[in-house]
Amino acid sequence: MMDIKCFQVNPLQENCYVVNDDTKECVIIDCGAYYEAERQAVVNYLDEQQLKPVHLLCTHGHFDHAFGNDTIYSRYGLKPEIHADDAYLIADMAQQCVDMGMGIGYNRPSPPVGMLLHEGDAITFGNHRLRVIHTPGHSKGGVCFYCAEESVVFTGDTLFRMSVGRTDLPGGSWAQLTQSLTKKIATLPHGTTVYPGHGPATNLSEEVSMNPYFS
Repeated sequence: MMDIKCFQVNPLQENCYVVNDDTKECVIIDCGAYYEAERQAVVNYLDEQQLKPVHLLCTHGHFDHAFGNDTIYSRYGLKPEIHADDAYLIADMAQQCVDMGMGIGYNRPSPPVGMLLHEGDAITFGNHRLRVIHTPGHSKGGVCFYCAEESVVFTGDTLFRMSVGRTDLPGGSWAQLTQSLTKKIATLPHGTTVYPGHGPATNLSEEVSMNPYFS
């Protein structure tokens, strides 16, 4: 049985997930914790639940999904794992914040990048496995993490409830995002629960049938 804890963090209200099973091993997906209280809330949860983090995963490299990577690295020694095409984004978080021009400052050192992810990679923790699905469009290196045995997928900014991620940022492509949605996400079992990078969870069946971006 998988437990999923969501922390809504930083000024952009990003979803940071801690996912574990009864072995107490866990993965942290998109640790965007920005404020000190947010960082401490994630650490407190891990400690209180006696969880053992074994992977720090990134659906993509945008700053709002990676603000808290340095806290996880300094406390647990985990390097962020990210698709090769987005590794450059989290290598210098401070500069990315400047380049994005959203008025959000960042003056912490970026942790070294860990394992580079590719289509079809398997991320294991406890008794579970997440399959990496490369879904470019919002960014070149966007990925989703799919767990077949639990019928859940973590979609980052590829897919939201009745919406999708923007494609007007550097590396974005509407054509690629459309292909990622129709050729990859829509081929998953339609009973799959979707955990997006922003906003509430949703169901893939509803998204495929009602989300206008799948048409």
